[in-house]
Amino acid sequence: MYGGIEAGGTKFICAVSDQGEIIEKISVPTTTPNETLALVFDFFDQYELEAMGIGSFGPIGVDPTNERYGYVLATPKKGWKNYDFLGSIKERYDIPVAWTTDVNATAYGELLKGAAQGKNSCLYLTVGTGIGGGVVLNGEIFSGSAHPEMGHIMVKRHPDDDYEGTCPYHKDCLEGLAAGPSIEARTGIKGQDLPEDHPVWDIQAFYLAQALVNYSLTLAPEKIILGGGVMNQGHLLQKVREQFTTLMAGYMETPPVEEYIVQWGIPNESGIIGSLLLAEKVHQEK
Repeated sequence: MYGGIEAGGTKFICAVSDQGEIIEKISVPTTTPNETLALVFDFFDQYELEAMGIGSFGPIGVDPTNERYGYVLATPKKGWKNYDFLGSIKERYDIPVAWTTDVNATAYGELLKGAAQGKNSCLYLTVGTGIGGGVVLNGEIFSGSAHPEMGHIMVKRHPDDDYEGTCPYHKDCLEGLAAGPSIEARTGIKGQDLPEDHPVWDIQAFYLAQALVNYSLTLAPEKIILGGGVMNQGHLLQKVREQFTTLMAGYMETPPVEEYIVQWGIPNESGIIGSLLLAEKVHQEK
């Protein structure tokens, strides 16, 4: 049996799989580390696990040579800053544990079970309260001394946009200009209540398409997958595709845009599925 944790800033989803099937899954609120992990341990203590996979909110330490590998780093989440998350899990369970970001786990789940099945690489971008991305290249999650922070790339401004941006670090990075809070800040209306013909959607698409052009030029994934609350707007996906085609201007050859830029295949499930698949992978590699 394998255990998986999709650790978010609001809730932890924990699941156990056996022979590829999820046999039980729970959700617990993310409060303090002690309170949250007590519930996590109560759940997993019922099973004889062979390995575990964790996709965690971040930023997190992903360099095994660094003393803060396995830590949650500079998060505003109370009690979690500089917390040894992986160490606490391994102290409880003497099993192999795969450790990565929540968006990387989602990308891995989408590669094997979702919208990128049959591919060797994909990029997953979540567009919601914030923007984050995960990458799988040649079947392996990509990371270096740190994990990618794809929501904080710099983008050029839309000529009709004078909004300063919401990011507390950069103001007008991609996340600051295109994450969910920017929609309400510009219009006074939440995205889900905004008419499809509102001009802010063209501005959103312009920024997101810029990012996808940049990611394509640097990483050349076989598939780009978009998820998160903002991308529940079907019309926005089409606008992003159109802007992508315009901005790329024929420079780099990609698959047809309707096949290249897609919505996630297993909405709200690919993170925990990816975590369980990573547990299976780390067990097989031990």
